[in-house]
Amino acid sequence: MKYISFVVPCYNSEDYMNRCIDSLLCAGNDVEIIIINDGSTDKTREIAEDYSIKYPDMIKVINKENGGHGSGVNVGLENATGIYFKVVDSDDWLDRQALDRLMFRIRDFCLKKQSNPGTIIPDLFICNYVYDHLYEETHHDISYKNVLDDEKLCRWKDIGNFRASQYLLMHSQIFKTAILRKSGVKLPEHTFYVDNIFAYQPLPYVEHLYYMNVDLYHYFIGREDQSVNEDVMLSRIDQQIRVTERMLTCVDLHAVKKNEPRLAAYMYRYLSIIMSITNILLLMINSEESMLQKNKLWNEIKSRDKNLYRKLKYTSMSGLTNMPGSVGRKLSISGYRVAQKIYKFN
Repeated sequence: MKYISFVVPCYNSEDYMNRCIDSLLCAGNDVEIIIINDGSTDKTREIAEDYSIKYPDMIKVINKENGGHGSGVNVGLENATGIYFKVVDSDDWLDRQALDRLMFRIRDFCLKKQSNPGTIIPDLFICNYVYDHLYEETHHDISYKNVLDDEKLCRWKDIGNFRASQYLLMHSQIFKTAILRKSGVKLPEHTFYVDNIFAYQPLPYVEHLYYMNVDLYHYFIGREDQSVNEDVMLSRIDQQIRVTERMLTCVDLHAVKKNEPRLAAYMYRYLSIIMSITNILLLMINSEESMLQKNKLWNEIKSRDKNLYRKLKYTSMSGLTNMPGSVGRKLSISGYRVAQKIYKFN
């Protein structure tokens, strides 16, 4: 039995994938590591297959045609056999001590479940993550200790309030594999920023959460070709819009609100953040086409769900990034620059 399936989507990752995979090997034979070679043209395949020869009981390599990060996650989920599922990008890595603690806790829950089938185990583990600006030799962590009690099984009704800098990214989440499959999450191919869909769509299927106040995931920031680099994001605005549109429609938030009002409030807030990012990028481009795209997106929300439109436009952060006129544009971008300087998210 494997407790966690770690999925590592790789595309031309030869320069940094060893650091990632070596950090996962520390978990031992209780995990499987599924390396998805997404049509790489460098030595990624050879490196991955060398690992699979050296660690045949832990590492599985899947070679496929290029389909993008989301395609790699989809294939990983189809092939996962672990009780839990964790995506680790090939340029990121996990902290060994934090991983040891997480594995101890997962083993403990699962062994109790084996001896007593009535035992509740978490649908979602949450750990802190670290923005690691290696080239600048700086880092800062995102923790949830103000939102969730440390190492206590809880439900959505028990969560506190998220700060502006806090939301549950893929980096912080370890879902039960069965929950992901039940949610039907399937990420679009040849599209960046799909981790937001992954982090969002399965949440209504989660009943029990477990937070560990450990800095588990190190999120590397600094490569010029990285998807969160601002210039790269501007060049891929069509993909940002595609992800935003999917998130606006993949969950019935009115139904969620009836059953889990605190979860619904968080999910509305997440949508507001995604809409804000999309608005800001379109404002930065500042072309006739980008303004038409922004207006079209807002009009589609309005025609589909007037309550959601009002909430996003008038009572949340996304409304502040949709102020009219050149003055509104300047204020919106200035606010983004301040947040960028404080939180260093790209």
